[in-house]
Amino acid sequence: MRFPALLLTLAMTAAASGCSGEQAGPADPANPQARPAQAAQASARRHDESSWSEPDKVRIADLALDLKLDFDARQLSGTATYALQWADPKATQLVLDTRDLAIDKVEGEVDGAWTPLQFELAEADPVFGSKLTIQAPQRNARIRVTYATSPQASGLQWLEPSMTEGGKLPFMFSQSQAIHARSWVPLQDTPGVRFTYSAHVTTRPDVMVLMSADNDPAAVRDGDYSFTMPQPIPSYLLAIAAGDLVFKPISARSGVWAEPSMVDRAVKEFEDTEQMIVATEGLYGAYRWERYDMLVLPPSFPFGGMENPRLSFITPTVIVGDKSLVSLIAHELAHSWSGNLVTNASWKDIWLNEGFTTYVQGRIVEALYGEELAEMERQIDQAGVKADMEHMAAQDQLLVLPPLAARDPDEALSEVAYTKGAWFLQFLEQRVGRAKFDPFLRGWFDDHAFQSADSEQFVAYLREKLLKDNPMAVTEEELDAWLNQPGIPAFATPAQARTFASVDSARIAWLGSGELPSPQVTADWGTQAWVRFLEGMGQSLEPARLAQLDKAYRFTGTPNGEIAMRWYPLALRSGYLEARPAAGEFIQRVGRRKLILPVYLELVKTPDGLAFAREVFERARPGYHPITTASVEAILARAEGAKQ
Repeated sequence: MRFPALLLTLAMTAAASGCSGEQAGPADPANPQARPAQAAQASARRHDESSWSEPDKVRIADLALDLKLDFDARQLSGTATYALQWADPKATQLVLDTRDLAIDKVEGEVDGAWTPLQFELAEADPVFGSKLTIQAPQRNARIRVTYATSPQASGLQWLEPSMTEGGKLPFMFSQSQAIHARSWVPLQDTPGVRFTYSAHVTTRPDVMVLMSADNDPAAVRDGDYSFTMPQPIPSYLLAIAAGDLVFKPISARSGVWAEPSMVDRAVKEFEDTEQMIVATEGLYGAYRWERYDMLVLPPSFPFGGMENPRLSFITPTVIVGDKSLVSLIAHELAHSWSGNLVTNASWKDIWLNEGFTTYVQGRIVEALYGEELAEMERQIDQAGVKADMEHMAAQDQLLVLPPLAARDPDEALSEVAYTKGAWFLQFLEQRVGRAKFDPFLRGWFDDHAFQSADSEQFVAYLREKLLKDNPMAVTEEELDAWLNQPGIPAFATPAQARTFASVDSARIAWLGSGELPSPQVTADWGTQAWVRFLEGMGQSLEPARLAQLDKAYRFTGTPNGEIAMRWYPLALRSGYLEARPAAGEFIQRVGRRKLILPVYLELVKTPDGLAFAREVFERARPGYHPITTASVEAILARAEGAKQ
């Protein structure tokens, strides 16, 4: 998934209900005595503090869903059937994670017949939802739960036709990472548990339903769909979408699902996807998920992308007509090796997913578009993470995070996992050379395929498979500085793009003389160069100077979200009010948090800006995803609190 930024941390901190105390698992309001029984698990790095489940006692091996998708009720309802592996011979309970689910009944299979089982749904925890405890004295091999979701499920968004590209049919989609799967399926909602799944979904006959499974490119819309996912996945990769969707191929194993008016543009923008797959296979081994398709979602999708296996969810904001933002496709594809194939066992080791993926993304971009573009993107990311760290608590700057305790894992995720994680892997590569590092990384993926791993496992593998034969490459102090200390180590080698030297010179010359760079200089600038140009402008400029830039480069109203998220905050800080209406239209139309939260954060700094932000938010709210809504509400609430 691609959505890091300090602004997300700032936005969600106000909404988080976490505390700094360490604990073995989320608190159980219904049973305060339950915590000591779990204390022994807390010492294990792979223990997931964000889940009620007890996978050391019993695990879900396979999930079978039979669901009705009801647009009018904004609800999924039906059954979830679990094939179980009992590990503890004394265990007689199945504990599942839920959030805002209505549980109708629970049954266990005995000699081919379904019989009722006793269950208890605990009082809801504000972060982790409700613990569902199922009594299974016969240790049933299969258990079935009949349930229904809430219209406000945090992991589902329901859109009216008017909120879609085509405007004809409703749309819905899921977002399960990090712990939102529990809002639409009762599960062991932890990345430490992997399961295969199948699903039967019925709905109105005029919409197409897709899942993170074996979607048939030739499927016919009839309101009755079946899916299988034969490779085991963690719960956060469970995904569903439904709407006015059509398919167009890119290659024999890859293509685009999108609304009819969007699909051709998306296919053109993402036409290099097959080349990306081939390049990654050359580095890290075969693609193991059969198909790699992409689903372009409405603009309300809160993230850049989500790596749901076989069907990456993609924001339309990266479709700008020049392929300058397709590194996001490289990122989501890279997750097919780092994250989907080898998964962090708990969210405190999220760098094992996102840092590795960001590193692989850079290698894919190099292979297809050249080292210079990859270096420009690394330099932008590295400057961003260093700036973010100036406002972060020291413990949040670590790659190997301490136990999250009662902290929402969404709130704990930042640019550190992505960019510092990738920078660490680049450091290792630089020390031993690609001839050694590439086989090492491929071995990590091969040896841990379809498994969940933790930081301790990776460090042990690193010592055994790479550093043992290269004892002078990396010191213990250097390893500790990267993994367990805040900040970026002083010995880290920063990215240095040649193109940015000319961009910086042009900006400095304009700031000094007021003379804009010649068209010959800017003619070849892509998104990354313009981002660098704007990011070096400082906190504010005179409105007249921004008007000069705007007249020359038409930043106000730009369709490029990466430029918009930098231009509008600069304009608002500088009092260039001519840009404010367009900024409002932008944050009303787009729901991707990375792009719009910087604008909200700037607006709320003044009383009239806060009032404007509230007006825009009320218009935008019906089309925002619940995750985006929560983030914006947190920003507005904090600003209101500061006024009092």
